[in-house]
Amino acid sequence: MSFSIALSGINAASADLGVTGNNIANANTSGFKSSRAEFGDVFGATAYGLARTTSGQGTRLQQIAQQFKQGNLNYTDNTLDLAIQGEGFFTLKSDQGLAYSRAGAFGPDRQGFVVNSSNQRLQVYPPLASGQGFDTANLQDLQLSNADSPPQATGLLQAKANLPANATVPTTTPFNPSDPTSFNHTSSVTVYDSLGGTHNATMYFVKNATTNGWDLNTTIDGTSTGPATPLTFSSSGALLTPAGGKVTLPAVTLANGAAPLNITLGLGDTTQYGDAFSVSRLTQDGFTSGRLAGLEVTAEGVVQGRYSNGQAIALGQVALASFSNPQGLKKLGDTAFAESFSSGAPLRGQAGSANLGAIQSGALESSNVDLTAQLVNMITAQRNFQANAQMIQTSDQITQTIINIR
Repeated sequence: MSFSIALSGINAASADLGVTGNNIANANTSGFKSSRAEFGDVFGATAYGLARTTSGQGTRLQQIAQQFKQGNLNYTDNTLDLAIQGEGFFTLKSDQGLAYSRAGAFGPDRQGFVVNSSNQRLQVYPPLASGQGFDTANLQDLQLSNADSPPQATGLLQAKANLPANATVPTTTPFNPSDPTSFNHTSSVTVYDSLGGTHNATMYFVKNATTNGWDLNTTIDGTSTGPATPLTFSSSGALLTPAGGKVTLPAVTLANGAAPLNITLGLGDTTQYGDAFSVSRLTQDGFTSGRLAGLEVTAEGVVQGRYSNGQAIALGQVALASFSNPQGLKKLGDTAFAESFSSGAPLRGQAGSANLGAIQSGALESSNVDLTAQLVNMITAQRNFQANAQMIQTSDQITQTIINIR
């Protein structure tokens, strides 16, 4: 009996050394989670619960438990290096199905899919068609596209200006955009058509003969958009007409094949005070096409493409998952895990929600192996191995003594 007990101790010490060696070997593996060998004693009993022996029958390896404590973050210069600060796993997809990992070293493949070194594709929640939020009920591969960002035609042009209350009626009539003596003040802005083409929109402010009255003339590329729009102000300088400060210009037909320009002027903040003419805001909502210039990943896991036209387009939101029993996950290698019966079904969510951590872009989670603790454990396991080997040697000597009795 003592031989088998000591043998179980040797096997236990060997298993402990194996786990410790694996931890030490992966001390520099990004996203690696250390393991711990857990043992239990063996105590034989009959079918009625009566002990067969009072000394026990040795030990056995119960399980190798994964330790999912947070590893330190190492910062990098790669935007697609992602780390999770807190709980959760990245969701990955390959030909073998879904996998889960804490290792976030990602990069694009030749098709633009964001993958890790095992060619597993990072899963994200796709943007909603409305552009507001994400479809958290579905997963899709994150793919970076080199296609141009589509242009948007100008629909709203907003101006905040002050027209001087002491202005006089121009000496030249009628209004002529080529004659500066036929208008008082002017301001221009670039607008865009449906193909991303640029056009020059110019507003001309002409003081008329009525009290607190002005005429607004607008041209696109030097061509008038139609009759002048009358503007009237109150005695306190606030705009009275047009109602709401909105002016809808007639549709402007373009020669480049783009759709007609339909622009609304927002002049609600325009005033008539005693100061000189000034324009404090002149904005429009159109833009030309753009090429992908860079990426950003927010703490909520939103992956945004930054384009040369100044636009930021959401490509998806990183899908995170948690498990009721992460130690029950099935190990796949390459710091990846798979769902199992013991782990329970994945609980999907977004970074920063529920019990899921935040995403840190430009960082990698290092291995959580404590080398000092592992070296101490290695010494302890070595001593256990030696002690059990000594037990076998002692048992052998006793057995030999008994055999030699005459």
